[in-house]
Amino acid sequence: MSTPPKPLVKIPHRISGGGVSRWKTGKGFSLGELNAVGLNAEQARLLGIPIDERRKSTWPHNVEALKKWVTEVLEGKVQPPAPALPKVVKIKQKRGRAFRGLTAAGRRSRGLLSVKLRETHNYKYKKKAKEREQRKRHEATKGLGNLLRISKIVNSRK
Repeated sequence: MSTPPKPLVKIPHRISGGGVSRWKTGKGFSLGELNAVGLNAEQARLLGIPIDERRKSTWPHNVEALKKWVTEVLEGKVQPPAPALPKVVKIKQKRGRAFRGLTAAGRRSRGLLSVKLRETHNYKYKKKAKEREQRKRHEATKGLGNLLRISKIVNSRK
């Protein structure tokens, strides 16, 4: 079993470094290099060739090294490694409900509210409807108490 050749890619050079570019071993061959050899991504993965789909550059020395290795594999001189198929990522299915962590709705859904129905909107709406039927004062004037009575008396005397 033989490993495929390592691709050489340029390191991005800094202007402050004198503008000299160097080479390093890359993550995988680009799709352009594979097309130049006559392979697509799936065939390359089955041959165990690493692929870097994000890389756009095509270097002639990578194409030559890859051609040489593929011909050796096809002639039977070299045994290719196990297929380098992409990892299968399992994604959890969306539960379809909102986050109810530290909100009042979350505490209510977990049964942590001790005031029963007093924090819910339905309680508020029913309470307002009941006050309208009984023709009580508006909720904004509830806490004023004696001030309203005095102001009504003063206004009636004028």
